[in-house]
Amino acid sequence: MRRLRRRRPRPFLKYPGSLGIRDPFLRSIADMAAGREVRPCNGGHLLTGRTRKMKAQLDITSTPADRDRYVDLLRLVSIVVVVFGHWLMAVVIFRDGSFSGTNALDEIEGIWILTWLLQVMPLFFFVGGFSNLRSWTSTERKGLGYPAFLSTRVTRLIAPVLVFVAVWLPAAILLERTEGSEVVATTELLAKPLWFLAVYVLAVALAPVMISLHHRYRVGVPAALVAGAIAVDIARIGFGIPYVGYLNFAFVWLFAHQLGFFYADGSLTKLRPTVQLTGGLAALGVLVALVSSGVYSPSMVGMATDRISNNDPPSICLIALTVWLVGLAMAFRPKGCKLLERPGAWKAVVIGNSMIMTMFLWHLTALFAASVILLPAGLPQPDAGTAVWWLLRPVWLVVLVTILAVLVAIFGRFERAALLRKAQPRARASTPATILGLAALIAALAGLAIHGFAGPSQPTINPTGSALASCAYLVGGYFLIRPASAKGHASITRR
Repeated sequence: MRRLRRRRPRPFLKYPGSLGIRDPFLRSIADMAAGREVRPCNGGHLLTGRTRKMKAQLDITSTPADRDRYVDLLRLVSIVVVVFGHWLMAVVIFRDGSFSGTNALDEIEGIWILTWLLQVMPLFFFVGGFSNLRSWTSTERKGLGYPAFLSTRVTRLIAPVLVFVAVWLPAAILLERTEGSEVVATTELLAKPLWFLAVYVLAVALAPVMISLHHRYRVGVPAALVAGAIAVDIARIGFGIPYVGYLNFAFVWLFAHQLGFFYADGSLTKLRPTVQLTGGLAALGVLVALVSSGVYSPSMVGMATDRISNNDPPSICLIALTVWLVGLAMAFRPKGCKLLERPGAWKAVVIGNSMIMTMFLWHLTALFAASVILLPAGLPQPDAGTAVWWLLRPVWLVVLVTILAVLVAIFGRFERAALLRKAQPRARASTPATILGLAALIAALAGLAIHGFAGPSQPTINPTGSALASCAYLVGGYFLIRPASAKGHASITRR
């Protein structure tokens, strides 16, 4: 008989918290998403290009029972919906040698109802709260402090942004010198989504304090945030005090972030899906009542015709929307978890999360490129809302997906490198320096979101005064809070 040769076991380091993913890169990304410490499965050496190209194999039986894959799905879905929502609503027109743009919400009557499902940014903050609580708990368990927490939570968010501005800042300077400031002003749209990162970094910065309040006061914290948002709306709408409305960037988005703590500690998962859905529907009823009052716009994103915006600054309507979306998402959690038991579905979620910031940052660049190339070439431009316009939307989306795929293939490597970079938190880092870096990052992100890349070469020390100043603050803030290099094992925690 032919002697059977004993097969050597494949090298695969299993450890508590392993997701059952044999590919080192994908397993690192997936463990990162849960706030787990990621250990290299190749003996602590740097991952090679050959290793990264290994096929991912999922072993569902080795995935720990306490792993919540649904969080990763919600994070990915929230960003993908935002991307496709922007693409769907953007109406770019090329006539008489010049470009102009408008929003489908302003052109098509009644389409605002889609924003009650497509404005899913509250879900991103919701799962962010989940991950930040897990990460802070892990940081405390390791005996590390606030600077270490921020370095692991913020730097991997900012690293892809540095690449984004490194490409667009010189491009804007070149456009300013060759085409004029009017052309540069059109790039404001490209950096607009950075507003959400500015607010999210603020939420991360306040997470330890908000977690402490959560443990002590429980539902009293979100209740206080709701009360604060209501008071701001009364001052803004009732008494005509305009700038006070911007306080709701904190109250509203911290509310969504705070709800994630109840998910992380198991409070929400203990409820039956029917109870979760009932709570969401009740919030939907409140939203209908608020909109029906005539005070608030029916759209959950900004419209040109809005007298009172629900998005900039946020209004109490976004709090009702948050509860509605969270209730809906939690009600579908059992089905979502069952779906993610399938290796193919889980692999897709893991890969999607590994390039999530790259997709978000570059999706409007894809729109910009498609418009500049295809519209002057004769692509049909029917009026928004017509039958032909709707029929061409799928074709337009396919084109944008293709361009974005190319951009992700080019720039996604920088996000993955940031996720896999061998580093260790600065346990002895200066808290004042960390806070200074944090303030610089928030100011820089806000400046880019407000002004885009307009006036890129204007000399100023105001972080919101020009794109050049914003980028300088961005780089400075990043290096103040980034983790130190390490010669030992890689330690990657969840973004």
